[in-house]
Parts: sequence; C-alpha cells; structure tokens
Amino acid sequence: MRGEGKSPVQYRWNRIGGKPLRVLRGVVALAAGLIAATLVFAGVGWLWLEGQADEAPPWDAGEVTATPRPLRAAPTRDAKQVLFGDLHVHTSFSADAFAYALPLYQGAGARPPSDACDFARFCSQLDFWSINDHAEGLGPDQWRETTRAIRECNAAAGNPDAPDLVSFLGWEWSQSALEPAEHYGHKNVVLLETDASRVPDRPIAASTVNPVIHLGMALGSAATRDIPNEELRGLYRFLRDSFKRDVCPAGVDSRDLPAGCADVAATPDVLFEKLAQWGQPAIVIPHGLAWGVTNPVEGDLANQLEPPMHNPEWQRLIEVYSGHGTSELFSDFDRTTTDADGEPACPVATDRFEPCCARAGDLVRARCADPESAACRAEVEGVRARVAKSTQGLLGRFANANDWVPGIPVEAYGDCGQLKDAFLPAYDYRPKMSAQYGYAGAAVREDQAPAYWRLGIIGSSDNHSARPGTGFKEFGRLENTEGNARVGVESPSGSYFFTGGLAAVHATGRDRGAVFDALHRREVYGTSGERMLLWFDAIDDAGASHPMGSHDVATTTPRFEVRAVGAFAQKPGCPAFVHEALDPERLEWLCMGECFHPSDTRKPITRIEVVRIRPVLDVGASRGAGIEDPWRVFACDGNSEGCSVSFEDPDELAQETLYYARAIQAPSPAVNGNPLRCERDASGRCTRASLCPGTGAAGSRPPEDCLGPVEERAWSSPIWVRPHSESSTSP
Repeated sequence: MRGEGKSPVQYRWNRIGGKPLRVLRGVVALAAGLIAATLVFAGVGWLWLEGQADEAPPWDAGEVTATPRPLRAAPTRDAKQVLFGDLHVHTSFSADAFAYALPLYQGAGARPPSDACDFARFCSQLDFWSINDHAEGLGPDQWRETTRAIRECNAAAGNPDAPDLVSFLGWEWSQSALEPAEHYGHKNVVLLETDASRVPDRPIAASTVNPVIHLGMALGSAATRDIPNEELRGLYRFLRDSFKRDVCPAGVDSRDLPAGCADVAATPDVLFEKLAQWGQPAIVIPHGLAWGVTNPVEGDLANQLEPPMHNPEWQRLIEVYSGHGTSELFSDFDRTTTDADGEPACPVATDRFEPCCARAGDLVRARCADPESAACRAEVEGVRARVAKSTQGLLGRFANANDWVPGIPVEAYGDCGQLKDAFLPAYDYRPKMSAQYGYAGAAVREDQAPAYWRLGIIGSSDNHSARPGTGFKEFGRLENTEGNARVGVESPSGSYFFTGGLAAVHATGRDRGAVFDALHRREVYGTSGERMLLWFDAIDDAGASHPMGSHDVATTTPRFEVRAVGAFAQKPGCPAFVHEALDPERLEWLCMGECFHPSDTRKPITRIEVVRIRPVLDVGASRGAGIEDPWRVFACDGNSEGCSVSFEDPDELAQETLYYARAIQAPSPAVNGNPLRCERDASGRCTRASLCPGTGAAGSRPPEDCLGPVEERAWSSPIWVRPHSESSTSP
C-alpha cells in the first residue's frame, strides 16, 4: 500500500492531510494583506469543510521506529551525569508548521510526531525531548495521536531505568495581546506523566483564534498566488478540527469538562490554576521573549514577574536561546516614542540600536542636492515621522522596508531595528522582554514593590519540522531553521533564523524522573546547540557547594567555581548503528544524511564570562542599573581538557544577588552566523546588508547555508546569594 507510485514526501503528506477530493477545483485567491488573507482563508475554508467532513480521515501521528540506539557514557561528576535535550519541538500538528510544510512554501511535506521521535533518537541523538505543538490548534484527534506517539517513543527506548531517549508530553500555550499590559507571550508546558490515566484530556490553550492567525500569517505573503486544492485540503481539515470547537464553560474544573470542547486559559494565572486541577507535575517555560514577531513593540515583563501571573511552583525555567535567536540581554533603548502631540516620533539612536526611521532620514538626506536646505530638512523629518509610525503599533513587525522610501532597497537600511553587538539576537529585539530584564526586576506602579524572576536557563530549538536538536551540525538552513517559512521574501527576518539550542541537565540518572527532577530544581544550563559541558557552583561560609539553580545561599563573601569543556568536533555522515536501524530512504528523509557523529577531539573554550545582577529595589531606578554584563571575564588557554576558574565577590552584599556564567567556545561556522552580512564603513557602521535568500519561486535559486563565524556558548542557570546575616530579601 505504501508505494502506489508515491514518493515518501507525497505519501506522508497524503497521510496527514486527507485523501484526494473531487471538488473545489477553482483557484483560491487570498486577499492582499495579513488580515484579509486570514478572513478569506477562514471563511472559505469553513464553508468548504462543512461539505467535506465525512471524507477526511483521522489524523495520524505515524509509526515510531522500534529500535533503541546504543547508549554512550554521559559525562559525570559528583554522581550526576550531564544529559542533553530539546524542550521545544513542533510537528505538523501545529498550525504554522502545517502551513510551512505545504508545497506552496517548497515544504517537503508533513512531519508528524513519529518523525520527531526518530529524529531525536537517530539524527540528533538526544537524551530527552518534549513535544510542544500549539494547544490552540490541537483538537481531540491530534491530542490523542500525540499522546499515543509519545508513549510509543518511550516504549521503544529500551530499559525504562536507563532509556536511550526520554520523551515528554507537552504543548505550547501561545498568548498574544496588542496592549503590552495584557500581553504574556508564549510558554511551553512539559508534563512528567504519560500514562493515559494521568494525562490531561486536552491541552490548555490561550485562545481558539490563534490557529487562524497562524495560518493567515503563513499565507499572508502568498496572497497573490494561485493555491491548488490539493494543497489546501489539509489546512481546511486543520481549521475544522481545531477552530470549530466550542470553548469549554468557564469556572468548571478541567477534569469535569465535557468532551470535545477547547479548554482555554486567557492569562497565566488561569493556566496555573488549571494545571493544579489536573494534579500532575508539570513545568512551564516562557520562551521567545525578545522576538519581535510575536511580542508587541512596547512589550514589558513587568506585568508577569509576581503572583498571580507568575507562579514559581509551575514556572521554573526560561528559554534564552532558540532557532529564533537569543533573548538574554537587556539593553536600555527605546523602540517607540511620541512627540508633543502624542504622535509617533523617531527614538534616539544608541550604540546598540539604530531606529529604522533614523536610517531612513539619513538615506533621504544623502540624496538631497543641498542637505542643509529647508526643503531637505522637511523631507527628512517627513520620512522619519512616516517610518516611525509604520514601525510602531499593530503592524510594526510587518512593515515593508521597500515601501518606506521609493528607490531605496531594504539592503540599504543595514542593521537598523536590530540589537547590535550581540550573539545571534532575536529579530526586531524587545529589550524589556529579555531574561536579564526579568532577573533585574520591575514594577508596574509606583506603589508596587518591584519583583523579579527566579528561573533556570535553558536553550531549545523551537523547531517547526519535527526536528529536535537541530544544532548538532551547522547545515541545511532551509530545513534545520525556520528559513523555509519565508521563502521568496526579501526581508531581514529570514536572516535571523538559526539552528536550535539545547537544554542540559545535571541528573542523578537517565530515567524520566531523574531528568524531570533536575529540570524542576533548576540544575540546568542552556547551549546554543553545541554539547558543551558546564558546571557552576557557589561555596558558602561552611564550605558546602551549591550547584547552578540554587537560591537562598547565605554567605558573607560569595565564592564560586566554574568549569567548562568544549563540544566534540563532528565527523561527516552518520554512525553505523543509524544505517543499521534506518533504510537509506528513511535516513535521507529524516536526517538528510547527517547525524550527530562525534570525534575524539573537543573544541577549545576561549573564555568564561560571569554576569552579576542586583535586582532593582527602587521603583524609580533604571531597570538596567543592577545588571553588570560582563562583571568578570576569565581568559582560557584553549586546552582540550577545558577551562576551570575560581573567584569571589569582594563587594559587600546588601541584598539578594544573582550570578550566572557563560562559557564561550572558539569561533566556528554557523548557519546565518553573520545574519545581515554587512558591508561596513571605517567607523564600523553597517552601510549595506546582504540578506540570506530563500530558494525563490519554485526553487529557482539554490539554497545557501549563509555560514558565518560565531562563538558558540553555554549559559549556566543563576545562583541566588543573600547576605549571611539576613533573611532572604527575595520576593
């Protein structure tokens, strides 16, 4: 049955999308613009689905390869071993991932949960991973198939006390709001249990509208294309199964809700409440914080740093790096401002940030015959005001630079609008949504005591093609990053997609409970994709050692130890056991012929940086006042055995203070490592960008990996230290 003249891609697409239909052979034209595309898509799809409901088959998560891989020894220290995983993975059960798998975007076809399991086991060879499809689009069929696939993945892992792979069940809660005070962003939920008697009947969503928004965004840039019926059938099916569900009644315990409805928590406090009703262990992980595509221009974490919008029993970790870039750094610049009349105005440029309205004004001034003339000044101010308005508010993130000034291409704007001098930053950076901002504390009102987060640090991928741990090798930009989602679109956003990061745990064993326990106690660190080894410990006055993630460490003189070891250099191809487990067709489809394949040589560590943050306790003080980054820097000799340093803080502690370490590896090529490939003038200013292209229409251009040198890194979870003579001053 599988063959029937179909390629593996066609077979998998037909399995998940539905069988061929005999209707709707006309051309579907989507209205131009994001909102119009969304409404037309949803409306036409809804009507069409009503007549086709009986023809669509059930959703299918696929079959897991029932062959565990050989276990390799994990690095150990103090009876704990370092394990690597990815806690942010989407499959084609997510609305946006489904759309990007379409041939419309040169997508290779559907990637069900079974592919994610096999990829983690054979391609990236992780120790653990979690599935996190958007809850907003997970109907009963998809959720049932998801839980089945995760149980099968665990069943194929060998000895449950020492499995080759731990697979966690979870979802993503994807909330957005136009008003910053009502915006809470995206959070992954990772469950401990997978047994049918313990798993929630349905995931908890932020809304039921997001599937349509996701699909409208995905199709918005294709508004002028003719889309064949065979590409739309699966998306219509998705809309029917996810969007066309009644919202469950409010105020009812989640365990007592009627079958088939969508359980919705519009705010984090309700999400935490519903998780408590299910009564099983779970971890909630905010992510994508500083990414401009999903966060409002004036986004601010101040509204979710304390209860009830933050609950430390559930919210334990924060994702600082993913394939969407880094959300670590706080830089004190303004993305928006207003003039005396309350109209949008051009913010002031800083060393870290140049507003695009300022760059547009400079480009116009350079074209003037007399730059000092009144006419030129008026034209410059007009352009600055127009661009400032277009890059703020609702559609600021979708502003088309080619329309700002006629005759000036997007490349001429250089790196305006982006965070400068930072490691692979998130596109269209939101500084007040960064991890450091959350650590430094904030307050919404003058009468409100400042609060701050105690969250451990991880990295993950945010991959949308069922590929956990895509950073194991730097290749396949259009497959291993989200670059394929922007095919043919000449926009800087496509240059800011990277291979994914990793979460590392110091666990007492390989089993599910040991991994989850390490995550919960925050004895974790994140990497940018490389499997670097990192230990960070505080030594108290009695000589006791406290690992990363510890809090309430009392001491008169904070002392610390850091040890870092570089990742193994990779050999080409795949190990022999992968070839034995997968046939050539499956290996090429799943791994593109490349796997995690370590050599015996480790990459050198060049330096260790330490960040110190003293949370701001004065409401009126600058939010960046307590952030010292880097506070200390230690050069390493590049020894393959790694780098170890010991140090203390000679300053007297006046309040609880947090410290975390960054281990920096020697430069190596990475996908989109130099995102804009700038041409620079003598002062270092980016005068022109060279955007990393997609494949063009119908694959007319060969894909490029756009490799550039980067200093891969690992971030430890913080350690919170308080003065020895005082009770904890934490919130």
